[in-house]
Order: sequence, then structure tokens, then C-alpha cells
Amino acid sequence: MAFTLSGDDVCQITHPSPIPNPYWVAFSPAAAKLIGLEFGSNGFPSNSSWLELLAGNSLSADPHHFPNPISTAYSGHQFGVWAGQLGDGRAILLGEINGQELQLKGAGKTMYSRMGDGRAVLRSSIREFLCSEAMHALGIPTTRALSVVGSELSVRRETLETAAVCARLAPSFLRIGHFEHFASSNNIVRLKEIADLLIHDHYPECKSTSEPYLELFRQICHRNAKLVAQWQAVGFCHGVLNSDNISALGLTMDYGPFGFLDQFEIDHICNHSDQGGRYAYHRQPQIMHWNMACLASGFLPILELNHTDEESQSLLRSALEEFPTVYANTWQSLFRQKLGLNSSQDGDTGLIERLLQAMHDSKVDFTSFFRQLSQIKLTQPIETIILRDQFIDREAIDRWFADYLLRLQSEVSKDADRKQSMNLVNPKYILRNHMAQVAIDKAQQHDFSEVTTLLKLLSNPYDEQPEYEAYSAPPPADLEKVEVSCSS
Repeated sequence: MAFTLSGDDVCQITHPSPIPNPYWVAFSPAAAKLIGLEFGSNGFPSNSSWLELLAGNSLSADPHHFPNPISTAYSGHQFGVWAGQLGDGRAILLGEINGQELQLKGAGKTMYSRMGDGRAVLRSSIREFLCSEAMHALGIPTTRALSVVGSELSVRRETLETAAVCARLAPSFLRIGHFEHFASSNNIVRLKEIADLLIHDHYPECKSTSEPYLELFRQICHRNAKLVAQWQAVGFCHGVLNSDNISALGLTMDYGPFGFLDQFEIDHICNHSDQGGRYAYHRQPQIMHWNMACLASGFLPILELNHTDEESQSLLRSALEEFPTVYANTWQSLFRQKLGLNSSQDGDTGLIERLLQAMHDSKVDFTSFFRQLSQIKLTQPIETIILRDQFIDREAIDRWFADYLLRLQSEVSKDADRKQSMNLVNPKYILRNHMAQVAIDKAQQHDFSEVTTLLKLLSNPYDEQPEYEAYSAPPPADLEKVEVSCSS
């Protein structure tokens, strides 16, 4: 259900600001099916009124009309520091279609834009569009991207760029920052309204428990613990895990300076603005746990309605302590699957960690290594394993492969079955930064063919797709360090 809370302290009616001469840049037929939107053979909506709606130039597209678009208030911690009130600075929620909230990102100033212009640029919009749909195809919970609409309207960032509007879909855009916002003023009425809304629409299983609000907190923590484990398993770095960028539904959201790992570096920092490395790859689980502690502060006033302050803190602390266990169990399960292991055995975690350390030491390409690992034969002599050539310490990796083969033999693994199952969890194609940059460079010259190609390719990341074989390769040396920052 769309955001149903009302009041100036919650949201503001916000009308999009029109852009001149809008044109289609990208459109996701898969996302369109979520809202029953029909599209033609060209891959774009059959009804031309949708271009004007998704550009922010109109509030109607037959048969839908959105008379009361809003932007919402929230607060949060940015890079670990309390930032106070934030809000939808460049996002406008139009309304709901088929249980999906439709939001325009980059459609102009809102009440919460502060010093910003409320606009998004073509570069960042293409990145968010492609990664949203790529993450969904990988099986990772995420907000969806419906479209990108461009315009020649100039927008200044580091340089002068052109504007774009990205249309996003989600069952709800509620985030941790909404709880933090009302907890900061001890507004228990609003906190209960948000919690009740989430329970009613998205966590109905909490209703029948003795502590519905505590169970809601626990479930939000569990979803986000599992989410960050999935990120680690595909080598995804979010880049800006501020508490206001964390979904109350456990969805990946607010794509900015994200990046998938190429060469594996456990401490990789994808955000050029993150000089301290707070949101580095290996710190993502810890930071997500920290953000759940921020969420706990939002639940504390609600629990105190029925418990003492000390009891409430104890209950929340106990629930919060489940996060590392849920994360670890999910992480171990996912990496076992990546290695083709069908059972859980003592020593598996050590086996996984030894491999990751060796990959880090030799800067092995994360995605292609796990994909190629499925080709190993159970009785294959170690000296014939081609993958060992990617490692500097040949003796150490040979020991690892010997232990790995023994581990596979311990559960009577079959080569053909293992290869099939491994290829279902180890993608061949990911949205590497250099691929996105090529699409952006072409799009800035009004050639959107590469955006279309990448959408098609990344919609089936586990398939071989021999016609796109070149896209599975690691980036060439001159494109290994495509930098992205918070402005991305």
C-alpha cells in the first residue's frame, strides 16, 4: 500500500517540475509487468501519455491519475554522524499501482531538498536503472527501476550534465530513517502508525505474536542481515550505507556509488567519497548491524508503552544480537552453494575464508573465478587446474584445491550436477563499472543501444549467452579503476 500517513510532519504535497522535450532512455518491460503497464514491440509503453507522466510533466497516464504526489520526511546517520532531518530531497512518490509504489527520482525540488536542486543526471539514472534490474535478476531483494526519461535540461554537478528522471517501484519506500525521524522527537503516535502500517501490509505474521512491535523489529533485522549476506556473495558494494538509505523491507535501495568487485579486495572501497573506508566491502555486515541498532532507537519508545525502559532495552538488545547469527548462517549457506557443497560440515567456514584470503592476496577476479570453478572435475589432477595460474602463491592454492576436492569427494559430488547447481548461483554477468560507463558515454551522445543491450544481458545473469561472451571478461587494465562518488 502507498504511503498512507498524512500531516505536514510526515510528508508534503510535492508536484514534479516539468522537463523540456522529454525522451525515452530506458524502460524495463519486466518491471512494467508488476503494474500491468502494456508496452509495444519497441519495448516502450504503448500509451504515449506515460512518457509525460514518468518525466514528471503530467500526473495522468490513462487509466491512472495521481492528484496528490508527496515527498516524505525522514532523518538518519550519515557516515556514522547524526544528520538530523533529511527527507526525499529528489524523490516524489506519485501513488500506488497494483501494490507497487511509483516514485520519480530527479523530478525537481522538494521540501527536503535543502541546498540541492532535486534533479538527477543521465549518468546516475542509467546506473540506478541497470543495477536495480540486475540485482532483481540475481535474486537479491531490491527496489525496481521502471524507466529513465532524459532531457537536454542542464544540471550542474562536478561538470555540466543533462537531466534525467528515473521511475522506481517498491511495495514500500519506508526506511530506517522514518523511525529515526520520529524517535528523535519522541513522537510515539507517528512511530506506532509506521509500525502498524508495516505490520498490516508487509509483516502480517507479527500480528499473532505476544510482542508484535518487537517481532517487527526482529524481522526487519533478519531481512537486512540476509540481504547483506547476499551482497557479499555476489561481490556487491553499496557505497553509502547511511541509516537513511536502509529499507524497512530489507530491499537494496538508493543506488549511488555502488560497484561490483572486479579484482577481489576484501577491503575494497567503491565510493571515492568514502575516504575512511567506513563502507568498504568487508565492513558492510558490521555497518548494517550498526544501522539496525539505529532502528532499535526508533522502536524503544513504542516498547516502553508496555515495558520499563530497562526491559525495553533488554528486549531490543536481545533481538539485535540475533543479527550476526542470521548473517553468518546465510553467508555460510550462500558460499557453500557457490562452492557446490550440498551439506554442512565442520571446517567449511575455514575452507571458504582461506580461498577468499588467497583471492585477495592475488587480486583474482571475483565473479569469473567462481563461475569457472564449476568446471573442475572431481578426479582432476591439481596441476591441470587452470585456475591455479591466477594465484601468486601456487603452493598455498594447490593445498586449497586439494582440500576442496577432498571436501567434494566426502559427499560423493557428481561433476555434471555440481556444475549445473553452481552455475545457478554464480553469475556469469554482472554490472561492472566499466560496462555501465560505456553505456553512459554512448547515451550522452543519444545512443541508448548499449543501455538496452545491458538490460537484456543482465536480466539473465546466470545464462551462458554466447553472443555476449565478451561482457563476462574482467575489465581491461585502463578501465579497472572507474571512480564513482556520492554524486554518482
